[in-house]
Amino acid sequence: MSDTIPKRALIVGASRGLGLGLAETLLHRGWTVTATQRRTGSDLERLKADRLTVETVDIDDDAGVAALHERLGPQTYDLIFVVAGVATQAHDPAHAVPRDVAAQVYLTNAISPIRFAEAFRDRLAPGGSLALMSSVLGSVGLNESGGWETYRASKAALNTLARSFEIRHRESGISVFLVHPGWVRTDMGGAEADIDVATSVTGMADVIEARLGQPGVAYFDYRGETLAW
Repeated sequence: MSDTIPKRALIVGASRGLGLGLAETLLHRGWTVTATQRRTGSDLERLKADRLTVETVDIDDDAGVAALHERLGPQTYDLIFVVAGVATQAHDPAHAVPRDVAAQVYLTNAISPIRFAEAFRDRLAPGGSLALMSSVLGSVGLNESGGWETYRASKAALNTLARSFEIRHRESGISVFLVHPGWVRTDMGGAEADIDVATSVTGMADVIEARLGQPGVAYFDYRGETLAW
């Protein structure tokens, strides 16, 4: 990387788990990373790297997102990856989840990532990609086991909105990725999950670097396998 300009990433939602692991992985690969946390005092702040900038923003706060856009100035990014999401009462059937809780899951997991993408679209560098953290649970075609109903619905909505976002901006040649990280041992995934954070983020970084800038919208997992919508 010493003979080239380091690639730049904006990782949104990197206070812990997958976002934190992805920020660490890209830093180790020579990227310059701007990473966000929802609140100050997170594990992200304990990362020590010359090429890391830490910002604080809540993606559900439009004014906060606009302020972040202003603070970061004209800097562009080869990768903008919105990782942030919630799984509140994910194990309860939809009819048992209070309306305000279900609505907040939808807003945080589907609406806010797309609003962030729209707000920062002008900060995507030529040949760069916008990535959104989705899930295999967002696949309608692969839903053969049920469960996680409001979470599934929010990720299916994200997938649909991301496809519409790409269509709306298709003439610009925009590159959009929806990424399933695998079933990962995090606070959200639980201790019984299949893989650890390092396996997931290494795979995601490999696939993203290989596909960076490819126009259109793609839905794939951390191994690079295309998923059914």
